[in-house]
Amino acid sequence: MVLKEIKNIYHKELDALYASEEVDSFFYLLIDHYLQLERFVLALQPNLTLTKEEEQPLFEALTELKLQRPVQYIMGETSFMDLDFKVNEHVLIPRPETEELVRWIIDEVETEYTDKNKNIRILDIGTGSGCIAISLAKYLPDAQVFALDVSANALQMAKNNAALNSVKVEFIEADILNGGTFASDFDVIVSNPPYVRQLEKKEMHKNVLEHEPDLALFVSDENPLIFYEAITKFAKHHLLEKGRLFFEINQYLAKETEALLLQHNFSEIEVRKDMFGNDRMTKGILR
Repeated sequence: MVLKEIKNIYHKELDALYASEEVDSFFYLLIDHYLQLERFVLALQPNLTLTKEEEQPLFEALTELKLQRPVQYIMGETSFMDLDFKVNEHVLIPRPETEELVRWIIDEVETEYTDKNKNIRILDIGTGSGCIAISLAKYLPDAQVFALDVSANALQMAKNNAALNSVKVEFIEADILNGGTFASDFDVIVSNPPYVRQLEKKEMHKNVLEHEPDLALFVSDENPLIFYEAITKFAKHHLLEKGRLFFEINQYLAKETEALLLQHNFSEIEVRKDMFGNDRMTKGILR
């Protein structure tokens, strides 16, 4: 079949479910993934014809897209901070907003910790795919990076991603809600914990609700800051003096998160907006 005809089929089957631009994005991601074809191939070869074997994965992916399975899970991979990450239903798909948090941490470390011989110690709590920890290890090669998660399946994926990106990260299986102690302290602690309240489910797309792990997404309406409180208390005892705590946050709970940090002896608290104009990340310094 001619490739442009397959693209037309994608739009015919999917435009009722997704925006037309998103369908284009799916199509180009998939032809790159399965056939190593650049997105401009149709302009150069408008009559490019595929074999049955080449068509098959594109039509299999189309079937899954119609079920609203995320394209990243279909491919089994995604890109984050210009690095490649394997993903599956045991881990959240890394978001571009989280890249902004990682870049903030990198800028902060490079500015505030100018002694290149100092081994900055960084802990990522709730690492999931490992995207935050691995990116920090890649772009801050002098840092010692640790990553914690409650899910053994997520940690296995994160370990695979660390090997894929040729970085050293020490992974720890633990539940931050059950406390725990560490033999040493950290210069930076970062977390993108579960923060979506049950009442916010109505705002979310079916492809997230039915495929991404609830464990990594949702908290109760009654205690939406449960992870932030546990991590802030942990950080209070495991950050070095003037150590930094970074969070990705619920846009609707920025003031409450800021108040929590103030309550636990953090100062110079800053809230930043993401690319969409939402309050999305915060930093506090331990006094």
